[in-house]
Parts: sequence; C-alpha cells; structure tokens
Amino acid sequence: QVELVESGGGLVQPGGSLRLSCVASGFTFSLYVMSWYRQAPGKERELVASMYAPTTSTNYADNVKGRFTIFRDNAKNTVYLQMNSLKIEDTAVYYCKATSPEYGGPYWGKGTLVTVSS
Repeated sequence: QVELVESGGGLVQPGGSLRLSCVASGFTFSLYVMSWYRQAPGKERELVASMYAPTTSTNYADNVKGRFTIFRDNAKNTVYLQMNSLKIEDTAVYYCKATSPEYGGPYWGKGTLVTVSS
C-alpha cells in the first residue's frame, strides 16, 4: 500500500525557515521522481520543486528559486523541502508527490499546512 506522509508545517514569521518532510512507503522510493506542490486558498495547486531519479537533478518554480531546496534521503525513503526567507505568499498547503513514467503513480500525500504571518 502506497503512502506519503508530510510533516513539518506550521506557523512562521516572514523571513523565517521551515523544513518539510515526506516519508514514503509501498514503492521503490529511489526510482521515483519526488516533487513538492502547494495550494494556496482560492488558487490552483502549483509545482514548487522536483528532484529526479536516479540523477537527483532538480528544478524549481521561479518564485522559490534561491530560497527553497529539495533533497532526498533514499535510505530513509524521505524527501525534504528546506524553505528559507519565507514570505507571506508562501502560505499554502504543501503536498508531496511521487511519480515514475516507468513504474507508476502519481501518488500524493495529504498535505501539511504552512502559514507565514507576523
């Protein structure tokens, strides 16, 4: 049974940092592209960052480049999103996604809420 469980969200002040985690199970994590998406109230879900497999190359949305970093630990079946210099407009529910053109998916987590507010 595939499962993705996000954690690490919370309330943070503008300029602060958070690290999100997504623990995966039920599939061969190291073979899957792992991504973080977010959905703000009243807006569509958007891609934040992806890390490919097995190359571990990355790509980021323009509005988070230089502030957010995606990385993975295949031994722990976990993908992370380090978020620095947070802005009010980063407020959203953040979702983890796993996909592989060869092996299956996409699989989604249930999300973790990040609120940036003073």
